Amino acid sequence: MRIPYTGPLPPPIIVPRNANTPTGAISALTNFLSAPRSSLLPPLPNTDDRTVLLTGAGISVASGLADYRGTAGTYTLNKTYRPIYYNEFISNHEARKRYWARSFLGWTNLHKAKPNDAHWAVRDLGNRGFISKVITQNVDSFHPTAHPDLSTLELHGYLRSLVCIHCGTHLPRKDFQQSLSTLNPEWAAFLAEMLQTGALDSEHPDERREKGLKSNPDGDVDVPNAPYTTFRYPACPTCLANPPTLTNGTRSIVETDSDGAWSSSSTAGVLKPAVVMFGESIAASVKAAAEEAIDTASRVLVIGSSLATYSAWRLVKRAKDRNMPIGILNLGGVRGEEGFIAGLKADNDGSLGVRCSESADKILPAVFKNLEPTAFAEHNEEILSTQSSYT
Repeated sequence: MRIPYTGPLPPPIIVPRNANTPTGAISALTNFLSAPRSSLLPPLPNTDDRTVLLTGAGISVASGLADYRGTAGTYTLNKTYRPIYYNEFISNHEARKRYWARSFLGWTNLHKAKPNDAHWAVRDLGNRGFISKVITQNVDSFHPTAHPDLSTLELHGYLRSLVCIHCGTHLPRKDFQQSLSTLNPEWAAFLAEMLQTGALDSEHPDERREKGLKSNPDGDVDVPNAPYTTFRYPACPTCLANPPTLTNGTRSIVETDSDGAWSSSSTAGVLKPAVVMFGESIAASVKAAAEEAIDTASRVLVIGSSLATYSAWRLVKRAKDRNMPIGILNLGGVRGEEGFIAGLKADNDGSLGVRCSESADKILPAVFKNLEPTAFAEHNEEILSTQSSYT
């Protein structure tokens, strides 16, 4: 994944004009999702008249999680924030100690957080046949939890599992948390104290800062001047039992201390979160699946994303190049939004494209209520009519 765009984002360009209020935004999004397939799209047999969603951290803010570029986002309030990079993680034992210590402190709140009304509205819209697929940049697993029957492509992976960078073994993150607690009793006691005093109850950076903490997205809690170098983490159990062969043809070494913590003398057995870190490549199969999701839909709706990461921005650019109608529901600016909504007619009611700056958890449930069963039936008739023309 490329380093995210960090330049200033433009203010939202609201389209249509009446989408500058919650009521107007709801109306415009209702029209957008229920509009017939654009005549500008090529008549391909494997496409349908549904919308593909592209979601970002903003959709999970109502679940109590921090975001990146919102009014209380990490990049907004903490200009010096720097996420860990893939090469740094895989090559630096001390960097991994720091990463896992901060993840250990932040996991409890992330693990107990639940999908919010926006995720449930996505489920309902999917059940009604208006959404073909969800592509999410988020690693919180809220989408597959809220709507397991509506396909979700997790573009940047997920935090619910770990993967060994040497043998590919996957392990549940909740089990790993217990291993970290066992290996680090003093840290576990510190975490218990923070939970008891409510120090981790809020994800708001200002409130955390008052308590001597810095919170970042994806379950990362930084304690300034903490002794991160004392933190220990376990080795991959598969590599420990059967050390793999390295790329140079030699057999790896996987060793632990007397408590089972990974030893710096090891040349394998390193576990990482099953997410795509900055500087790490997204799997070719995931890229292809994301492109297919765009190509087989009739429109794309961006929710809670500033499109600052290239992996997300390029998908909307792909949709624009295909003349797909584009909708954006995001608080604050979006990278390149002026190009995505360019050319919309003055009398557009949202059917041809929409841009609104509202909270998804407040807007999407109302959009779902607007789409009555009669509209749903008409929508399905349009899909069937379009599909029958290819047979």
